[in-house]
Amino acid sequence: MFWDKKHTAMVFAGSMTLALLAGCGDKDDKGSTTTTVTTTTPGTTPPPAGGQVPLAFVTNNASDYWTIAHKGVDAAVKELPNVSVQFVMPSDGTAATQKSNVDDQLAKGVKGIAISPVDPKNQTQMLNDVAKKTILITQDSDAADSDRMCYIGTDNHAAGLMAGEEIKKALPQGGKIMMFVGVRDAQNAKDRENGIRDALKGTNITVLDVRTDDADHAKAKSNVADALVKTPDLAACVGLWSYNGPAILNAIKDAKKVGKVKIVCFDEETETLEGVKDGSISATIVQQPYEFGYRAVKLLNDLVAGKKDGVPAGKQIFVPTQAITVANVDDFKAKLDKLRGRS
Repeated sequence: MFWDKKHTAMVFAGSMTLALLAGCGDKDDKGSTTTTVTTTTPGTTPPPAGGQVPLAFVTNNASDYWTIAHKGVDAAVKELPNVSVQFVMPSDGTAATQKSNVDDQLAKGVKGIAISPVDPKNQTQMLNDVAKKTILITQDSDAADSDRMCYIGTDNHAAGLMAGEEIKKALPQGGKIMMFVGVRDAQNAKDRENGIRDALKGTNITVLDVRTDDADHAKAKSNVADALVKTPDLAACVGLWSYNGPAILNAIKDAKKVGKVKIVCFDEETETLEGVKDGSISATIVQQPYEFGYRAVKLLNDLVAGKKDGVPAGKQIFVPTQAITVANVDDFKAKLDKLRGRS
């Protein structure tokens, strides 16, 4: 497990037991990747009469970022023989597809859903409707104005502040920057953007624009390519979602501007970490999606059983972030490989 902060209780070695992914992930007719996790740990109490408690973990896109969250889900399921989990990834990253996926899960009778809302502001009514039918929590991206019972994930404003500090280190003389993200209205994107802007106040760094790609990876790269052409003196590109890091890096490589245009991004995709290691990327702010998956399943199971003591008064459980630079990328990657079962 990575480092801790005083306001967060970490899950120790017991929660680090890893399981192999339960399935390859078949595409359903809603354009999503759905994997069913139904592991029962040998030697534990058998499932109650009436079968396992069905839960769902719904992501906001199909990025590789979610592979680690899936590991956390797997680990929790191995500790809970009474639980089965549908792991659902909307491949096109749209609110419409996500709603369709959730409707499917409700039709299947799930007792609880942990969701990363694509567009929380415009999905509030949908989320409230879901909360009337099943236990609802958010993970990764919050919808604080909805009737969700709790949020598990990053303090994204704090993560944005951390990214802002790395941008200042990369551009000590200041300069023009642009941010890139899938959906700007997603709560995690909004909070990260605001955190970055707060960190940059009083500096000579200017945010020219925030460009969106609707989780379309090809568009994510073309947005950067277009920005590099139209703004030749662009000093840095900042990616707010996991796939934005590789998209930015590849566009900058194509433009032969590696080193000339700095990159600060989020999450731990393989290309991103390789870019940090070779100096193409100044820093990436990493989360702990394993914990999102692990804690979400544990909390939903407790809530289904009527146990609400795991929900804090503020209804938010924050998992800390870390800035990865060339100084610590090797150590981080080794821990990540172990988490993924590759060591």
